[in-house]
Amino acid sequence: MAVSFANKVAIVTGASSGIGHAVAKELAGRGCKVGLLARRRELIEALAGEIQAAGGQAAFAPADVTERAQTVAAIHELRDRLGPVDLLFANSGLGLPTQLEPMNTEQVVSMIQVNLLGVVYSIEAVLPQMLERKAGHLAAVSSLASYKGLPGESAYCASKAG
Repeated sequence: MAVSFANKVAIVTGASSGIGHAVAKELAGRGCKVGLLARRRELIEALAGEIQAAGGQAAFAPADVTERAQTVAAIHELRDRLGPVDLLFANSGLGLPTQLEPMNTEQVVSMIQVNLLGVVYSIEAVLPQMLERKAGHLAAVSSLASYKGLPGESAYCASKAG
């Protein structure tokens, strides 16, 4: 049975490029109202314009998912503009090799902030209303790397497993 996305509201994090960009376009093409969230304003603004030019509905809000207050506020802004969120597609991600000598601790922390805490902050922004409505879907992009460690990628694997 095919799922209808017509007039549903989806928020896509990491919508400026890659998987998030493609998913946002696909959802919009299926009649979904799409909220675009990413750090790079010019890219999500352009994507929103592209979706609207094709007859779809889109709104954008720049935010860095590592910043809790910023993420929650941006998602609430999108919700206020588009309507109650039916689908959160938490897609923002960062992949960097783990170095040992010298250890790249700052980059490891960044990966955990984006890949794990960014998902938590995004869910925090939509879950209370979904529970209240008894409706909604949460999707978070992980990686096969979360199931099996990869050489030189320990921090990435751990952040995706989280």
